Amino acid sequence: MRRTKPLAALAVASLLALAACGSGDGPGEGTEGSFGETDAGKDKDPNAEGPAPEVEGAESGGTITVFLPGDYGPDDLDPTNGWSVTGNSIQQALTSRSLTQYRVDSDGNATLVPDLAVDLGQPNDDYTQWTFQLRDNASWEDGSPITAEEVAFGIARSMDSTAFPGGPGTEYSTQFFAGADEFEGPYTDKDTDWTEWEGVEFDNDANTVTINMSKSFPDMDYWGAFMAIGPAPLGKASNPPAYGQNIMSNGPYKVESFKAQDELVLVKNDQWDPESDPARHQYADKFIFKFNADPDQTDQIMLSDNTESQTAISNDLSASSYQKALDTLGDRLVQQSAQCTGFLYPDYEKTDLAFRKAIAYGYPYEDVWAATGQVPGVTRVQANSIMPPGMAGKPDYFVDGEAFSYDPEKAKELLAESEVEPLYSAIYYEPDPLAVAGAKVAQKGLEEAGFTVKYTPVQESPYSTWTNPDDKLNKSLTVRGVNWCSDWPSGSTFIPSLFRGGATYNTGGFAEESIDELIAEVPNLPIEEQADAWGEIDEKIMTEFFPAIPVNYYNNLFTFGSKIGNPSGDEALGAPNYKNVFVMQ
Repeated sequence: MRRTKPLAALAVASLLALAACGSGDGPGEGTEGSFGETDAGKDKDPNAEGPAPEVEGAESGGTITVFLPGDYGPDDLDPTNGWSVTGNSIQQALTSRSLTQYRVDSDGNATLVPDLAVDLGQPNDDYTQWTFQLRDNASWEDGSPITAEEVAFGIARSMDSTAFPGGPGTEYSTQFFAGADEFEGPYTDKDTDWTEWEGVEFDNDANTVTINMSKSFPDMDYWGAFMAIGPAPLGKASNPPAYGQNIMSNGPYKVESFKAQDELVLVKNDQWDPESDPARHQYADKFIFKFNADPDQTDQIMLSDNTESQTAISNDLSASSYQKALDTLGDRLVQQSAQCTGFLYPDYEKTDLAFRKAIAYGYPYEDVWAATGQVPGVTRVQANSIMPPGMAGKPDYFVDGEAFSYDPEKAKELLAESEVEPLYSAIYYEPDPLAVAGAKVAQKGLEEAGFTVKYTPVQESPYSTWTNPDDKLNKSLTVRGVNWCSDWPSGSTFIPSLFRGGATYNTGGFAEESIDELIAEVPNLPIEEQADAWGEIDEKIMTEFFPAIPVNYYNNLFTFGSKIGNPSGDEALGAPNYKNVFVMQ
């Protein structure tokens, strides 16, 4: 899952993470000077039933304002398109249900539980077919019941990589569901009746959905927690661009207003039945999400304890405010560990090994972290592998025998060996002042290391450039980036998404047949062998090809107002625990 927050740490654009992240600790439990790890929601409870367990001391009413400093948020709210930490953490918690979900306790620990399904699905012996029995008391915001056909239609939509080129279906539905070579989705493949697609079957009378796989997929219960594997209203979702701006909710909240890169306002959905939902609550009357908030101003608000801050949450804290927050906020400063890695991703065809290693020694890691408001050793630490801490099978190795660090003289030596012009051509997200600051620091360090640096500002998400092969600016770049969090706690959501040839977020264009073959083999291994197999591929990619530079692993710092009850994180999504917060009256 990509992160959408642009920071200079990645070709000067990192993204506030799809997928899963980690456990939250108060300052007395690991925040000061430490970096946490998480299993990102590995536990499961297939028998969980609604309503969700009550949060101790919870009260109803009030408005919660969420500031997202420098984070532009989702471009649209279409559940099929959701593949960023920011969008998913909000929508999966509050507006858009799917087959399964995560229940989060007051400490931020997440457990996979049923959502629209009554359990976590029933697979056949080789995990090539999964059947989900749906509950009969879930409805849309207009009161109409959610049907098996609508869930099947939502799943069919996830196959449409043309309509949703940045959606998660490009990585999972099209890779694992049967008939992907013949069915391109209901909008692109208009000549095919989507109900005839072999990948999904539905029975409205029995209220069941059966998904057929092209190969073994034991992680279907985790994939089922994505909004893309949830329902879409027949007819109303026929035009994806329009539907993304005016979605139908089936969660505890519905959309009152949405302006991309500015504000999202959610209010209570009176058609949501808590008896149907094992994990969500509906305590606050309203949520207001402020995207692209000013970092310094947000810190001032959250540390002031004035009326505006008391019922507010911030999903980031600048390094300059860290010590004051540590001294004054107590358990309202929450460190959230995250299964995320940030990468610089040089163009594989335009560069050679010496050039890529020169970047690894020529990039001023800690200076960039400081310039972009991070706390070295707390919110960012040096990465040494593709897979992040806490992930099963993560290998421990160093490409050059020790961790990369800023060494401009070593970078110059490598550039002298390289047959590539020492041009570092990259982009940064101009609307974010932290990204601008980080770009300046990175440029200075890289130039001292012998590179000619050309940074180009962009006004939209850097991913809009990086993932568009026809974009003129993208074609000119020698270095791109990607910031990735696990979609669920497995290397299967890291290695293929970033290093399989042709994968959407393989922004450097890395392609090696030997690696593609190994990636394809892992799902067919016994489940108990898969984690180590992903770790072996991780080490092989980096030690033999070194296509990308792992820059850092992530932790996040969240701040909560004095009247926000249950201040905590969500380890499954690396975000504040929106499902369980409330306003103390």
